[in-house]
Amino acid sequence: MYKNYIFDLYGTLIDINTDEWQAALWKKLAMLYDYRGAHYSWNEIKREYGRLVDKEKAAVRRRHKDFSVIDIKIEKVFRGLFVQKGVKPSKSEIMFIAEAFRCFSTKYIKLYDGVEDLLNTLKSRGKRIYLLSNAQRSFTENELNMFGLTQYFDGILISSDVECSKPDKCFFQTLFDRYSLEKSESIMIGNDYISDIGGAADFGIDSLYIHQSISPEIKGELRSNYTVMDGDVFKIKGLVLKSN
Repeated sequence: MYKNYIFDLYGTLIDINTDEWQAALWKKLAMLYDYRGAHYSWNEIKREYGRLVDKEKAAVRRRHKDFSVIDIKIEKVFRGLFVQKGVKPSKSEIMFIAEAFRCFSTKYIKLYDGVEDLLNTLKSRGKRIYLLSNAQRSFTENELNMFGLTQYFDGILISSDVECSKPDKCFFQTLFDRYSLEKSESIMIGNDYISDIGGAADFGIDSLYIHQSISPEIKGELRSNYTVMDGDVFKIKGLVLKSN
């Protein structure tokens, strides 16, 4: 039935909890910038980070008037924090800051039980696996590699790369154009009833919803073809491979 399995990442394959507004994070980040000659108090760097994020979002909206849901490249914000203090950082310094920010803000991160079994089963059946994630590449690429997930994907599209996010149909269309996918052969699997499931429905492809503890509360219609309401990843293959 399906040849192409398109996965969301966080809340679907990876269980994660982050807190980007804790004081401890900003104190550590201010220290890292101080090391490199960009002097901030922790309150100042937190405030300026938020301001630069808003500024970059406005710039993306001006560039992409056809996108209904945008994303930014967070590296531009980390670079801006250096530049406005008169420091010219290298690309490697920017990436280090991004990695440190993610590390400091992450409370826990792990694979859901059953993920490797699911992906291995799909591969053994000759299925093609894709990632469509609202995320920052500078965070996500390391986490995919850390858990050995990169090897499973035939294609990866991350929202920061194209400055567009689910549920925008443009984001789905970019994936389908890039990898020459057919809608009738594809299914979206995700834990967000709006971004993953609503986006898939609007784009015109089937979907499977899996409810996890970090899933947004369902306040409207759940438009999925299949559902796993108890977060059991092992149940997914029984639903989406039953006709294959």
